Amino acid sequence: MTVEDIFTGIAAYLRGFLAGAPPWVVTLAMGVLYLIGVLAFIFLNALYLIYLERKISAYMQQRIGPNRLGPHGLLQSVADAVKLLGKEDIIPRGADRWVFIIAPVLIFIPATMLYAVIPFGKGMVPADLNIGVFYFLAVASTTTIAILMGGWGANNKYALLGSMRCVAQMVSYEIPLTFSILGVIMLAGSLQTSQIVAAQGKIWYILLQPLAFIIYFIAATAEVNRAPFDLVEGEQEIIAGPYIEYTGMRYALFYLSEYANLVSVSALAVTLFLGGWQGPWLPSWLWFLIKVYIMIFIFMWVRWTFPRIRIDHLLSFNWKVLLPLSLANILVTGVGIKIYQLLTLGRW
Repeated sequence: MTVEDIFTGIAAYLRGFLAGAPPWVVTLAMGVLYLIGVLAFIFLNALYLIYLERKISAYMQQRIGPNRLGPHGLLQSVADAVKLLGKEDIIPRGADRWVFIIAPVLIFIPATMLYAVIPFGKGMVPADLNIGVFYFLAVASTTTIAILMGGWGANNKYALLGSMRCVAQMVSYEIPLTFSILGVIMLAGSLQTSQIVAAQGKIWYILLQPLAFIIYFIAATAEVNRAPFDLVEGEQEIIAGPYIEYTGMRYALFYLSEYANLVSVSALAVTLFLGGWQGPWLPSWLWFLIKVYIMIFIFMWVRWTFPRIRIDHLLSFNWKVLLPLSLANILVTGVGIKIYQLLTLGRW
């Protein structure tokens, strides 16, 4: 078994081991295997990204950052997780108890489901749906419901205001984000993520769709509630927004889902614009990870560079700048495709 085939080989071994079993048993076993793999990927990335972001922010602010626990402070995230496990679980007296309890669990479910259509490497898509991009956008949009539940269930005005901001922000920025992806879909002729990666064998779509990539990056930053668009938890105005009443592991689930969503939107950007897992020499899954971490670094770079903007500026920028640009990009892409067909095929 080569390094390239290490993960697909494990899946193939399990299928061979279950040969002769009923189809539903094979499907269930493979589903459990994929789920374990995705959860391990999320938790390991979250542990490292918390450390990485603290080190990057420290470097940009001329500080040291974590450097005590483990070599170069690598075990700081583990210590933080242990600390959160020991925190008291408090439910406010006037809270809507079940809504308050379910919200942090519910927000983590779509964050996990998003990875089902991500091509982690050659032949490494947990569920290669023919509407993969549509599935990703549909599932990602449900995150708003969990944050709204957290703000409403806490029975706190700051929490409710933060959750309403989230609804306004995420619903608004979903529109230019979706339109920015349409140009890529028009070029690839498919909603299937594996087909979109395959279509970039000769040229990456970031070169054909630079404006769409910029729009996607800005809209994705707003979708995952990261600075300068972290209005959901504007500390100077609404303390911690919808998370203000949460403690311990309930708060940690919100925090974990933020990093899970950061990795997923970075993975989708790599899939749509940066050729996915394609690259020379190295294993395909390693190329994918390298590209994803380059995108994550850019997200962190932006967070620790720009100050938070006002909510009215946030929405105005979306409706007056990003939306018209994304529509113009679709128009130009369509005209460009037709001109290309005219020049190569001799027909409009």
